[in-house]
Parts: sequence; C-alpha cells; structure tokens
Amino acid sequence: MNKQMTAPLAFDVQKVRADFPILAREVHGKPLVYLDSAASAQKPRQVIDTLTRVYSHEYANVHRGAYYLSETATAAYEAAREKVRGFINASSIKEVVFTKGATEAINLVAATWGRAFLKPGDEVVITAVEHHSNIVPWQLLRDATGCVLKIAPVNPDGSIDLVSFEQAIGPKTKLVAVAHVSNVLGTVLPVREVADIAHAHGAKLLLDGCQGIVHEHVDVQDLGCDFYVFSGHKLYGPTGIGVLWASLALLEAMPPYQGGGDMIDTVTFACTTWAPPPAKFEAGTPPIAQAIGLGAAIDYLNSLDRVAVAKHENALLRHAMSRLAQVPGVRLIGTAPGKAAVQSFVMEGAHPHDLATILDRSGVCVRAGHHCAQPLMEILGVTATTRASFALYNTMDEVDALITALHRAQEVLL
Repeated sequence: MNKQMTAPLAFDVQKVRADFPILAREVHGKPLVYLDSAASAQKPRQVIDTLTRVYSHEYANVHRGAYYLSETATAAYEAAREKVRGFINASSIKEVVFTKGATEAINLVAATWGRAFLKPGDEVVITAVEHHSNIVPWQLLRDATGCVLKIAPVNPDGSIDLVSFEQAIGPKTKLVAVAHVSNVLGTVLPVREVADIAHAHGAKLLLDGCQGIVHEHVDVQDLGCDFYVFSGHKLYGPTGIGVLWASLALLEAMPPYQGGGDMIDTVTFACTTWAPPPAKFEAGTPPIAQAIGLGAAIDYLNSLDRVAVAKHENALLRHAMSRLAQVPGVRLIGTAPGKAAVQSFVMEGAHPHDLATILDRSGVCVRAGHHCAQPLMEILGVTATTRASFALYNTMDEVDALITALHRAQEVLL
C-alpha cells in the first residue's frame, strides 16, 4: 500500500495505559480511577526506568567533574535542556533555565527582573483566574518596590473578555502575568492576543504554563511571550524540576536569583562576576536526575501523536461535562468554549471535601478545595469545588465510574 494513503492509527488509550504501572493497582478494593492529573500527573515506565538507571548506574554531580560518571551525567543533564528547548521551540538552550518548579520560576522573575526594572507606581496586571503562585510573588514584589498590582476580571463562564482585559492595562503597565490555561476552570486564555495587547503598551508578558504545556502545543516564539514557566511533574515527569524560559536578552539583563557554586565566572572576597545564562540562575547542585527524567517525559510525549492526544482529552471532557450536567444537584464551574480537560463542579448539599472522600471509597481520585485560587473562589461565590482533571491515560469508562460514584455519594450525603 502507498504509505501516503495510509490513515494514521487511532489513539490507543489502552496501549498508553500499559506504560503507567500505577494505573493497574486497586484502591479500597476498586480499580484506581485517577482524575487529578492537573495537580500532578502519573509517570510512565519510561520515566521511572530513566530515574532508576540514573541513580543505579550513571549518577554523579554535573559540570567540572573530570571523570567518566560526571561527564556522562553532565551530558545527560544538558541533553535534557536541549529536549526542553526543542519541545517549546526556544531559540537557544541558553534560554532554558532549570528550576525546582514553576513556582520558583515565577518567584525568580519577580525577585530578579521585577526588582531590577520596576519602580513605585509601575503596574503588574494579572487576571482573576490565577493560581496563588502567580499572585503571591507579585504581592511580595509590590510590597518591596511600591509597584501596583491590578486584576483583570473573569466572565461568569470562566472566559476572559479582551476588552475588559485591555482596559486594565495602561501606560504604567510593565508586566502582564497570566495563566496559559486555568488550573480551576480549564479556560484556555487567548494568550497570543494578550501578548499583542501587552506589547502594544510596552509591557512584558509572563505565561504560567503549568496546564498549558500539558494540553496545548507550546511554541514560545509563536506565542509572543517574554517569559514561560512550567513544572515537570504535571508533564508526566518527576517532581522537583521546573523550567523558566525567557529570551536571552532578558536573562542577560536580569541579576542572579541566588548566589553559590556554578553560577559564577570569578569570585574574590572583593567582588564576583556571573556566569552567562542559564548557569547564572542555577546556583548550587541542580536537580540532576529530575532534569534527566523530564527529558525522558518529553521523549515519551514526542513518541505520541499529540494531535490525537488532544482529541482524546477533548472527547473525555465533552463526555464528562455532558454526564455531570445530568447528575441532580451538580453545577459545572467553568464552561468557557475551547477549554482544556479540567472540570470543576459543586454538588448541592455536599461539601467538596466530603464528596472527594466518599468518591475515594470507589477508587476515584479527584481534587477538592480552593485549588490554590482563593480569590477566584470568592468571585465565583463558592468556598471550594470538586475538580476532575483528565489526562492522556484516562478513559470514557473512568468518566462513567466518576458519575456512578457521584450517585453513590448522593445516597450517603443527601
């Protein structure tokens, strides 16, 4: 058969599930139904095996070691940086800074670029849907520098109105910092348009990509942002590793975040000069195995058809929204068009924490609480929600298991 006429294979979720050992286990005597990937995704065997190999056969401290193990570890660590570069289409590996997570990456930008370039009266604009990690660092910066923190509103369905957003930006705006995808609502923000608005006012744009990197194709050059951050553990990689991407010009202009080994050029008791980026921002022994594990996670995702994955996740979301809407007393929170595979909801007469506890007895893992977005909860008029988040390894049967468990929970709680 002509290869050009061969149709692409359908997404095989059962084959993918076989790569994730934990999904074969039971909880409380029931098959595990893991619907909390927005908090932290499970790990494929390819990542687990990579971490085992690093610690069993290849581990040593990186950079400057004049022996085989150190050279091997250094090569693998820097190869992971190149994998990240390719995954987000950065121009250079010099623009990829490894951190311990997205939270540290945002704090790094606030503590270095923010303190160096913002003065009293300058404005930072965020949206009402932000995670605490994209709120609190700017509050700390405000308290330290006298800059002003402004909040762009959110519509009732969880979408962002660009007219209202632009009204929040003015001549004093120096930075816009927004989520690529809301961790509570699943809203995919119109980040390309946001970038154009920010840059038209002379402001920089930071994107919190913790959910975006999982569910969206990320090309930092195409997005038009100035900073992009994400965590490895949501991207099927290890905990303790994150990424800050920024243009090389910005990184060169920013002062160091921390002082110590590996981020220096020369040190005397009188003064110190800095290594060039990204080393300037990676003081001390870095997360070696974690970075290599993130590289393995990227290899795994690159082995899949990401378009097919996105279609699968979207089908899961549509099925979940339809089924949840049919459960008496359930109200969906976040229904913006084009959203990612994250769905929050509340059930009348049931506190989300109680609901999640009872769902757990059926083997169903969901997240309950304010999801590190207390200001958004206040705007939505709720104290907490239950959140089901879907990943490439979830199935329609698992969505149905959630619905069955919800009906059982109603029998107990109501």
